[in-house]
Amino acid sequence: MKNKFIKILRYIILAILLIHITVEAYFHQLLGGGEAPSIHALCPYGGLESLYSLIFADTFIKKIFSGTLILLIITVVIALIFRRSFCGLICPFGALQEFFGILGKSIFKKRFMIPDALDKPLRYLKYVVLVVTLFFAWTTSGLWVDKYDPWAAYGHMSAGIESLTSEYLIGFILLILILIGSLLYDRFFCKYLCPMGAFYGIVAKLSPSKITRNEDTCVNCKLCDKSCPVNIKVSEVKEIKSAECINCQSCILSCPKNNTLEFKVKDKTVKPIYIFVIVFLIFFGGIGAARITGNFEITAKPITGESKIDLDEIKGYMTLEDLSKGLGMDLSEIYKKLDLPTSISKETKLKDIKNVVPDFEVEGVKEKLE
Repeated sequence: MKNKFIKILRYIILAILLIHITVEAYFHQLLGGGEAPSIHALCPYGGLESLYSLIFADTFIKKIFSGTLILLIITVVIALIFRRSFCGLICPFGALQEFFGILGKSIFKKRFMIPDALDKPLRYLKYVVLVVTLFFAWTTSGLWVDKYDPWAAYGHMSAGIESLTSEYLIGFILLILILIGSLLYDRFFCKYLCPMGAFYGIVAKLSPSKITRNEDTCVNCKLCDKSCPVNIKVSEVKEIKSAECINCQSCILSCPKNNTLEFKVKDKTVKPIYIFVIVFLIFFGGIGAARITGNFEITAKPITGESKIDLDEIKGYMTLEDLSKGLGMDLSEIYKKLDLPTSISKETKLKDIKNVVPDFEVEGVKEKLE
């Protein structure tokens, strides 16, 4: 009964985090990056993508802030101690897949498995995605992966179908395929495509922790295998140290024999509930400490008279007055170059101008102001 409660608690926490990120993404579309963080700013992978630029150019790439790097550092610390616990206990995209998996199980009454001959090589694909996306992020100093990113497409769903079928068309197609895949196969994206999961898997190799199976007390019921969201055959090994393990504790919580499956940090056994508590304390405590010290910035700073922005940094959430301040250009010149009627308020956001001037495009502002 206690184990069932902990399982439900995990799903509740994952649901809360998914809802929170979804709401933040909605407000980002509604209010803009100056008032609400983008989905990239809230993803640790953005910190990894920006690391090269931060080291060699002393700046973050677009849409990435100090708070994103803090998230990366916190989750790396978690991975070093508790392996891929971020993936299994916190990640909202992982949660989305698991919930679609539950839906799929209720529809098809079972979970499907990809044959080992295909499954094993496909697992390495996420490492290829990791290398490719980091290479282009570091060489272009930008979020190269953005338009191909299914998670970014999810974050822009509230922007409407036009945004999804234009700017995020490839990412949107991938998102649909991933969700369909998750209806049929457990954690489809996590197993085969997630670059952040690949990175945490590498870091986890340095962790002193593992799941152990006592062969003497094991009754070979295989409930651990059935409960594993990444399809590790727990019942066939003595120690689970695979980079695929997301440390969700589902196998331990499903085992009917006490002390048969145990999570150990070195030789010390740690109960699932304590793992949950410690992981959440590290994650949310780290964020809280960064906020208190003023180091958790996840939105763009307000544009003032002292602000300086480049034409490449122009965003749809910026107002005409923001452009004037940031570019050091007279407001009347802004109106003239953009061919806008003065009846449009200077406080109008660029993305809202099309409501008055139908053929106005934010993407064309840079060229007109050059």
